Amino acid sequence: MVPAGLRRWLEGGRPGIKVCGITREEDALAAIAVGIDALGFNFYPESKRYIPLVDAAGWIERLPEEVGRIAVVVNADKDLLHRLRGSGLFHAIQFHGDESPAFCAKHAGEFYIKARPLSDHASADTADGDPAPCLLLDAHAPGLFGGTGRVIDWSLAAQVAARRPIVLSGGLHAGNIAAAVARVNPIAVDTASGVESSPGIKDPVKMRDFVAALRGA
Repeated sequence: MVPAGLRRWLEGGRPGIKVCGITREEDALAAIAVGIDALGFNFYPESKRYIPLVDAAGWIERLPEEVGRIAVVVNADKDLLHRLRGSGLFHAIQFHGDESPAFCAKHAGEFYIKARPLSDHASADTADGDPAPCLLLDAHAPGLFGGTGRVIDWSLAAQVAARRPIVLSGGLHAGNIAAAVARVNPIAVDTASGVESSPGIKDPVKMRDFVAALRGA
């Protein structure tokens, strides 16, 4: 069952929009102002968009409850996962590393998001076979975990989307989002670098244009 805070993003009757890699309260508020449905917060220390939970908890708690809040992790230890769930700040955890389905289910509960990289037909079949309740497709970048700005193969993504609902990610921006949605037909989309002025710093105009381009499609 999709958590109430994520229903606008995943069950809104049109492609929902998530902006990932939020590092500042002002960026979160700017995203909300232009109609973003969900926000992602990166707790992977090696990411350019990493934020420590202790530093961000105060302002994340002040965000409107109806906007989805997602904690993004990469091969996180049990202590961090426990703190994220125990904080009560997030509607779901997004696993972006090599976590097994059993690990995700054990440490995230009934609902979680699993990111899967696409590079070829074999990776598409692997993604399709993942039992995650919510599947996010991203670009394949060895040694990197999202936020690369690389566009994935939309034809492969469309094959998976024809078999199960997916969230589309990977190099999405205002200039290509309409074409991507038309080609893949995802239930939602996820962008990070496509709406930034620099890594971790969101651009209000780019976010506005992204929303307008998608809604216009």
